[in-house]
Amino acid sequence: MGETSWFDGAGLGIFVHWDHASQQGLEVSWPMVGGVFALELGQSVSVEQYHSSAATFDPVHWDAAALAGLAKRAGARYAVLTSKHHSGYSMFDTALSEFSVVKASPYGRDIVAQFVEAMRNEGIRVGLYYSLSDWSHPDYPAFTEADKPYRFGMSPPYPGDERFESYRQFMLGQLRELLTNYGPIDLLWFDGQWERHIDQWRTEEIRQLIRDLQPDVIVNDRLTGAGDYETPEQFMPAKPPTGRWEVCMTMNESWGYNPADDRYKSPRQLVHTLCETTARGGNLLLNVSPKGDGSLPEEQVERLEAVGSWVERHGEAVFGVRPGLEPWQHYGPSTRRDRRIYLHLLARPYESVTVRGIPVKRLTRAVVLGTGQELRFRTRTALIDHFNPDPLGEATIWFPAEASDDIASVVALDLES
Repeated sequence: MGETSWFDGAGLGIFVHWDHASQQGLEVSWPMVGGVFALELGQSVSVEQYHSSAATFDPVHWDAAALAGLAKRAGARYAVLTSKHHSGYSMFDTALSEFSVVKASPYGRDIVAQFVEAMRNEGIRVGLYYSLSDWSHPDYPAFTEADKPYRFGMSPPYPGDERFESYRQFMLGQLRELLTNYGPIDLLWFDGQWERHIDQWRTEEIRQLIRDLQPDVIVNDRLTGAGDYETPEQFMPAKPPTGRWEVCMTMNESWGYNPADDRYKSPRQLVHTLCETTARGGNLLLNVSPKGDGSLPEEQVERLEAVGSWVERHGEAVFGVRPGLEPWQHYGPSTRRDRRIYLHLLARPYESVTVRGIPVKRLTRAVVLGTGQELRFRTRTALIDHFNPDPLGEATIWFPAEASDDIASVVALDLES
């Protein structure tokens, strides 16, 4: 593969889950198969009811430039849009299907094209989500009421099945469209892989198509056996993956627009998740879910603005950094860039912060990130270690209450080389 190092230390991405059923206030795709256990507030409707809103989808308040500007203010380095979710509805101009925003809906314009242009204009890397599964394509085959209840691993056409091969060629054709009609794409976010075996998808063939068309695209692990990074979903893994990874997470409990879901995380929770993720060497892909008219829910706009306000003061501690090195210890996450260590204070400190396992003779300064306020500190080592040229020891940093940030404070420690 080509140059994909931009992903390392990117810190924050924005995920966009959206299709025509957002008009109905429905979670994306899952209601048509009866819901799923992982979405507590998800709904269940008939297949016909779910698809019915495709004929009226007209997001007149969709403003890709405004979304890109909001993502930029939040600090996002990349953004990923659902070009086609499991329902099979394409949010782009595809020549291979009539079931798209361009051909099936009165809106009649290419959402993906607008998204890609707007994000590029803000300097944000472009990612596209694409579901390998397709619950509306006749050769997949399409999901019907008779197939309920949904079962993981159901509908098993095998590699020799001619209809499934017809679908696979359709899928490859749509991927070819996405990788040739919109200029450089930075990331492909696959999903739906669990419904077929790796030999049925022929994932290496899919990856070769990507290499041939855009060798610099980074691919997630849901293109089984051919991905570049792991994607834990909706929770922070107890132990971070060994390679590249991102945690994808919703602001409330739903991926698509669901007006009944008011279980929103606070701005403080979102920032703390960003701090924890970057301190473990990953990125946070934070979801937004436009309404049927294309506008974002106010709760999501407010949270992205709050994250952006914090990032404006503390961004250097979460972007372009790597995890703080062991055995550096304090009561929270830590990140590092060159000779500067960032201590993320996710709980309000009581008088002082203690850090252990640092090269105390090289510690020259402790400052509050965002204000530049210098903090008084004292170092300590074992008596014998004091005579070593570069001993590890302990530092106590006094932190006045008035220096605390309402969301999360960060202390930067500067070291001599």
